[in-house]
Amino acid sequence: MLTALSVPLDGSSLSRCVEADWMSSGMCAHYARSVETSPTMAECGRVDSHTMDKSITLPPDEIFRNLENAKRFAIDIGGSLTKLAYYSTVKHKVAKVRSFDHSTKEAASDKLYEISVQEEVTARLHFIKFENAYIETCLDFIKDHLVNTETKVIKATGGGAHKFKVLIERKLGLKVDKEDEMSCLIKGCNFVLKNIPHEAFVYAKHADSEFRFQTTDPDIFPYLLVNIGSGVSIAKVESEDKFERIGGSSIGGGTFWGLGALLTKTKRFDELLQLASKGQHSSVDMLVKDIYGGSYGYLGLTGDLIASSFGKSATADKEFSKEDMAKSLLHMISNDIGQLACLYARLHNLSRVYFGGFFIRGHPLTMHTITYSINFFTKGEVQALFLRHEGYLGAIGAFLKGAEEDNPNQYSWGENYAGSSGLMSVSPDMYPMQRARSGTFDMLEMDRLDRQLVNLPLLQEPSSYIPDTVDLTEDAPAREYWLFCFEDALDGVVKRAVASQPDMPEAAVRAEKFRQKYRHKLQTLRYQPFAYGSLTVRSLLDTREHCLNEFNFPDPYSKIKERENDVALKYYQKVVKSLEELSWEDRQFALVRGVLAGNVFDWGAKAVSDVLESDPEFGFEQAKRQLEERPWLVDSYDQWLERLKGPPHKCALLFVDNSGVDIILGVMPLVRELLSRGTEVVLASNSGPALNDVTNGELQILTERIAAMDPVIQSGLRDDRLTLVQNGSSSPCLDLSRLDKALAMVVRERKTDLVIIEGMGRAIHTNYFATLSCESLKLAVIKNSWLADRLGGKLFSVVFKYEVPAGKPSQEAAVLTP
Repeated sequence: MLTALSVPLDGSSLSRCVEADWMSSGMCAHYARSVETSPTMAECGRVDSHTMDKSITLPPDEIFRNLENAKRFAIDIGGSLTKLAYYSTVKHKVAKVRSFDHSTKEAASDKLYEISVQEEVTARLHFIKFENAYIETCLDFIKDHLVNTETKVIKATGGGAHKFKVLIERKLGLKVDKEDEMSCLIKGCNFVLKNIPHEAFVYAKHADSEFRFQTTDPDIFPYLLVNIGSGVSIAKVESEDKFERIGGSSIGGGTFWGLGALLTKTKRFDELLQLASKGQHSSVDMLVKDIYGGSYGYLGLTGDLIASSFGKSATADKEFSKEDMAKSLLHMISNDIGQLACLYARLHNLSRVYFGGFFIRGHPLTMHTITYSINFFTKGEVQALFLRHEGYLGAIGAFLKGAEEDNPNQYSWGENYAGSSGLMSVSPDMYPMQRARSGTFDMLEMDRLDRQLVNLPLLQEPSSYIPDTVDLTEDAPAREYWLFCFEDALDGVVKRAVASQPDMPEAAVRAEKFRQKYRHKLQTLRYQPFAYGSLTVRSLLDTREHCLNEFNFPDPYSKIKERENDVALKYYQKVVKSLEELSWEDRQFALVRGVLAGNVFDWGAKAVSDVLESDPEFGFEQAKRQLEERPWLVDSYDQWLERLKGPPHKCALLFVDNSGVDIILGVMPLVRELLSRGTEVVLASNSGPALNDVTNGELQILTERIAAMDPVIQSGLRDDRLTLVQNGSSSPCLDLSRLDKALAMVVRERKTDLVIIEGMGRAIHTNYFATLSCESLKLAVIKNSWLADRLGGKLFSVVFKYEVPAGKPSQEAAVLTP
């Protein structure tokens, strides 16, 4: 239960609403008592007072967050919805690694390093969508909570920007600067396509998963944007700043609304769509079979195709239902728009067509009819693509126009899942109250990232690269298992979060808030698995990290990592000495087993964390004994060994995983072996904390300590043959299309010809099917019994997958099919 602010629509003073009921959607407004419509609202073009509630509650922790630090505003006002954008600075906790000085005798007993929680300020973009009926309330709320802004101008776009210009300037004391609507839409579309993975999707009504999200192509241009508002505007977009309106139509969403109102006497747009979803258009439309008695085979026309929209109404002597007429009208408008879009796409040789605007609104029936039309007229050669955040395009574009001095395009941005609402259910009958109230407010938040993210240059086909091995939106049994698994692990995560901040008494309260928020996200995803794009193990992990950071737990596993790194370092020299005593061939196998055994120490796997908590003495040798014997579940080791008998690789890029035994006793011995062969090594580690993964800051300190006792590692660092680079991620998984630009530069400069990816998150949940333009090695231990069983193995089964790109000598590779 959250305490919220009750805000009457007449804009009077804010009052407290005790323990306001917080709807399960997490983004809903709580409805309070009715009040009379104010004259000001009526003058500003408010809709009829009987059509909606007169008072709402704005939860201050959810809606208009960080308003006191807002720096710049933009607004897009359409016929019924207002989209507000603003930029703010956000204070949050980060985990900083500090090395101790071990040069003095007194410091010899100190720990290797410490992780301290510090405050950092970063930039965030906020986008909020609400009904125009609430615009005065929202402006009052903003005015009362605006504290430190230096903004003098608010950028505005959309037809309503003229209607509400005086109200905005009077309420906020800001000058309204109008921007061209089409250029704002395109600027916003470019931004979301570049910065939000799984922004675009294909809608397939009868598929197992209606939403099929598209991988973001690094080159998004050219494309066709079909914006369906009252009318239709069609633009060809060729680059960031080059676009042309190439066509349009007066038959659009306004036509559907207007004719629908005349035919059904229904004045509300959403009610009209509801009627259409229940109708049978064949009662009104004349079909091919009504004329020919069946299909028209000579022309390839099936019998159920529409030959004439509303064709039966001229001859049938009967009344037609509102539902059937609405459905017929929706088909007529959608088919007309679809055919028009196809003609322009063909004329300009474009295969990607994005649809947006008020007419779409994520409504399944609308998306289905447009998709059907596009597929029919192009025989599948052109894709109808929709956008998760199409309602925000104008507001985002207007904001970017006002923020050009800050160069927002020079940064990469990431969606903050803890602060964004999800795509609504495709079914209007599924949780109708949630659907109705969730429409009142909706939010998108984007965090500015510290570094630019780019593709790994070694991806063979960047445009078709998909990080995730299994799409849980399409795999119901896997989805149910992993959602249960993450919910079941919540108690342990909460416990470790509190333990990571022993000197902060309020940590337990924040941890409980984290639990509630993340559990709500899991519940939402159980019923709406497409809410944030493709649902994967990676997205579940990333959403959890976002929620932990939301409540200032930047590194819950900090104490565990410190302890394990300290212990593992004490055994490093012993492990190296035992390896040096082996023959060359035995040493290669021992090195591989060492990496695999080290990867067992993963606190993200419940089977392992239970063992580590119950038996703190569980060590490296015990982990080796847990590994399955060869032949492994996936076993390309013989091919790898033969390759090692050949010339050394020029440079190996190694994506590392866990702290402690994994990095120190597993990976580092392999690194020294590669260096000894004459291979340069680039170690890529996380930029920020995630589970017990080693971060770049920690790895720098660990490597220095190892170099002090290992001349091979020391010379590698000294001669610049061993390089440590952050990967740009704070995730237990790995998206090779969003890596630190500096890492990509190193990969190119070093002419990297071997990529090694270790760990279940990086090599199994993600990147198992990734194809690279150089040799690659993917190795991991399956530490989840359900996943092992599904893959035909058992707990602690081994995946060792060595791959050579097409065109180079290769051995037959084992194939794993999840």
